[in-house]
Amino acid sequence: MASATHESTARAILYAFVANFGIALAKSWAAWLTGSGSMLAEAIHSYADTGNQVLLYLGLKQSQRPADDEHPLGYGKLSYFWSFIVALLLFSMGGIFSIYEGVHKLQHPEPLSQLWVAMLVLSIAIVLEGSSLYGALREIKKVRGERPFREWFKHTRSSELVVVLGEDIGAQLGLIFALGFLLIAGITGNPVYDAMGSICIGVILILISAFIAWRIRSLLVGRSADPDIQEAIDEIIAHQDGIEQVFKTITMQFGPDTMLAAKIKMRPDMSIGAAVDSINVLERELKERIPKLRWCFIEPDNED
Repeated sequence: MASATHESTARAILYAFVANFGIALAKSWAAWLTGSGSMLAEAIHSYADTGNQVLLYLGLKQSQRPADDEHPLGYGKLSYFWSFIVALLLFSMGGIFSIYEGVHKLQHPEPLSQLWVAMLVLSIAIVLEGSSLYGALREIKKVRGERPFREWFKHTRSSELVVVLGEDIGAQLGLIFALGFLLIAGITGNPVYDAMGSICIGVILILISAFIAWRIRSLLVGRSADPDIQEAIDEIIAHQDGIEQVFKTITMQFGPDTMLAAKIKMRPDMSIGAAVDSINVLERELKERIPKLRWCFIEPDNED
């Protein structure tokens, strides 16, 4: 399960990288040819997204480093760190620059030329970006299984998939706005609409980056495991022979891996050896049935 999640995430990142890099080159050429501020904003946005995919993949690989003495619980949270950095870059390089470019064009409007080139590039980019979005949704479907998309999105601990999905949606909206405002500018002959398109793109990127940063913040601070995992853990413990009562279970997510700490009350008629054997059986069953469960600490006690 953990390996499948990693492979799906890596493929989603690859789809986004290939699409964004190709689109960025085409947008740069069109921006130089037409002098469009919206197109330049879109080109910068695509270059930023391309770099972001590299950072996401870096975080994905680094999070798989084995635990050591300095980091006994591993490096899983590095994926959250790099996802947060990507959100900040999306805000600064994408959003703020787009707004700056739009304001600059409003103050110093310049005539647009050969708008058909920009519109053609944007139309092709919409198709390519749509394919990247489709690829991300397909990989998410493999991870979420039968769960409704809304429930998965609310509870997922996969920061990379959230970022890729947010970037793809932001890119698609930005392309549609850029194409729409360029079309209006071409019909009216007023370059102000092109500048307004650049500002709108910037606002969209800032809103999306703020949302992504807010989602990842809870993972950086420390968040429990997915509710499905917690439910499975509680069910396994409840059906374990020898356990009289479960006082408390605590889970913590570290990238793709989960840590469990549980305090339980064993049956009073059990010997210490039998209780230890029962706990060992429980830990093995938990790790067998929940592959993402990497650390398991079971504490027997008489009271909470």
